[in-house]
Amino acid sequence: MTPEHGIRPASHATHTRATLDKAAAENFPVAPSFLPRAWREGLTAVYGYARLVDDIGDGDLAPGGHDAVLLGLDPAAADDRLAMLDAFEADLLRVFGAADGPPRHPLLLALRPVVREHGLTPEPFLRLIEANRQDQRVTRYETYEDLLAYCELSANPVGRLVLSLTGTSTPERIRRSDAVCTALQIAEHLQDVAEDLGRDRIYLPAEDMRRFHVTETDLKAPSAGASVRSLVAFEAERARGLLGEGTPLVGSVHGRLRLLLAGFVGGGRAALRAVGAAGFDVLPGPPKPTKTGLLREVATVLRTAPRKG
Repeated sequence: MTPEHGIRPASHATHTRATLDKAAAENFPVAPSFLPRAWREGLTAVYGYARLVDDIGDGDLAPGGHDAVLLGLDPAAADDRLAMLDAFEADLLRVFGAADGPPRHPLLLALRPVVREHGLTPEPFLRLIEANRQDQRVTRYETYEDLLAYCELSANPVGRLVLSLTGTSTPERIRRSDAVCTALQIAEHLQDVAEDLGRDRIYLPAEDMRRFHVTETDLKAPSAGASVRSLVAFEAERARGLLGEGTPLVGSVHGRLRLLLAGFVGGGRAALRAVGAAGFDVLPGPPKPTKTGLLREVATVLRTAPRKG
């Protein structure tokens, strides 16, 4: 037993692996095997961080209060999302050298060498925490601009971290990356309309719902009517436009990084294609792309992305 509330080290590894294994369900490859080992380790550590903070904000932590204990809280605090996010932020600051010792959570402990090696700053990590705090306070978005501001917290920091990990950040690449990440977030929102509504969250802008004569009652139906389908198609086209804006990012880099970024863009395109193939009826459950569909979209991105340099 460790002094850490009696949690065995072996259970740390099992618990950490369960979080990291969720990468298989993402719309894009997280840390594919063709990347250099250092990049894979960095991307995996960043994914573990982002996945855990989202699980805290969504109430999707494993039962039993294990994560709360790791963060120095009582197991019952696992249900207090804001308290968990505060404790998580305190542990993040330990990654960056807070005076009260090393990080307590194994996923944050794994992040520390990555932060040091690549000179990462706290800001993008803090933005992901703030996005999840916002999820506890804000459950509806009035305008598309409001939604974009949320994506600036919830999605764009991840792309910026990828550029930092690979040493390829420039103002132009950051701008393109933000467009891709926002598109990926919107695509995920479209896939998860029913699931989000179960959490009393709607990420479809209220002004657009009114424009297409969609009510919250319409979103609770087992299958989408014509108005909901039209709304989803409209938002999907917006996301597709953002992906188009971000695609030149792929052509601005070379080698295996180019393939990785094509995977992100292709993943978004495949997700949107799956939404379209479902007739924009996302209410029965998330339309998911096939592996073949994903590979086809990645190949198209690689073939068509304009090259620079």
